[in-house]
Amino acid sequence: MGFSQTTDDMELTRVYVPGPLIVGAGPSGLAIAACLRKRGVPFVILEKENCLASLWRLKSYDSLKLHLPKNFCQLPHFPFPNNFPKYPSKEQFIAYLDSYAKHFSIRPMFGYEVKSAEYKTTSDGFGLWRVVANRTEFVSRWVVVATGDNAAPVVPEFDGLEVFGGKVMHSSEYKNGGEFRGRNVLVVGCGNSGMEISLNLCHNGARVSLVVRDKLHILPRDILGRSCFAIAVGLLKLFPLRFVDWFLIVYSRMTLGDTSRVGIVRPKDGPLKLKGKTGKTPVLDVGSLSKIKSGQIKVVGEIQRFTSRHVEFIDGKVEEFDSVILATGYTSNVASWLKGESFSGQEQGNKTKNSWISNMKGRNGIYSIGFTGQGLFGASNDAERVAEDIGRQLSSYRKHLSSKINPYM
Repeated sequence: MGFSQTTDDMELTRVYVPGPLIVGAGPSGLAIAACLRKRGVPFVILEKENCLASLWRLKSYDSLKLHLPKNFCQLPHFPFPNNFPKYPSKEQFIAYLDSYAKHFSIRPMFGYEVKSAEYKTTSDGFGLWRVVANRTEFVSRWVVVATGDNAAPVVPEFDGLEVFGGKVMHSSEYKNGGEFRGRNVLVVGCGNSGMEISLNLCHNGARVSLVVRDKLHILPRDILGRSCFAIAVGLLKLFPLRFVDWFLIVYSRMTLGDTSRVGIVRPKDGPLKLKGKTGKTPVLDVGSLSKIKSGQIKVVGEIQRFTSRHVEFIDGKVEEFDSVILATGYTSNVASWLKGESFSGQEQGNKTKNSWISNMKGRNGIYSIGFTGQGLFGASNDAERVAEDIGRQLSSYRKHLSSKINPYM
């Protein structure tokens, strides 16, 4: 139900939500919605775009595949089809999410971009969340933030970039390398996206240079036919983290060689320790390293500045480029609309520590899904626990109301 009221100089329609309000209809939002549905908890889910999983559908490259095996990426209570490969493609994953939403009757309110969310308490001490989106004020006891770390592209500032005459795009705009055939392309960023976009450009006949500024770990995607991730998870159940890190590095050296010879130096900390400390994910190699070794992908150092057609590097080298692709990642935009809660905490890279966001539950009935740095696997676990907690509160509240209405209860 709803009614109109005037707030500031804008007329809002107020809508009361009998359960939690979910912000975001990507995998995290769908996961929590399904877990709530299984528990009979009503909800409303808002999505600023006009489709499910907009990051996957609208802002990812065509050749993208899941980096982990499908059994680590499936959402709660709904496995991938048996005929899907070990590493489903972008199109297959989107089809899976569409089927997931249909199976659990999840119908987001599309085109609703949240402008503000604030917890307000009345004079009698009773508080509710008030979330404003599209001239509507949604009022709810609980808010679940499911927008993830990848809501807004990160575009670094470079000296002279504004005068560069070539094409500049963020990786969120890149689809495939067809338009770059025969061109000199500089890829800035050497995470999984940067590596895979570089490989795709190679396959499409571009001349690729890859900026490698920091130390990083490159691991084989599979070890003896099994996922590197699955092997690591299994070993961690038996051995300390430092041993598992040692094993991963030794095996990587045996199979991939010494990456420092091609300009990629490994950090002092092992891949798992580094992930825990900073949130920085190791690169899972799907063929990029062999192109680097063969010279088809050229590793270059840190950028000094851009000119109209050239890029000057810190080491003094100058090269001409036709296009620049910024594979520089994403960040959360929640701090821009969430009022009265410290969302950023103590950030290190994409990892957030010592804040409610890394623990899923904050004050006054606010929750987060998909911010623990553990990918789809972590988001699914988050969703189960958050749904259980909200369901328990709602059940207790209903029993309380029933006892007030029926004196014999």
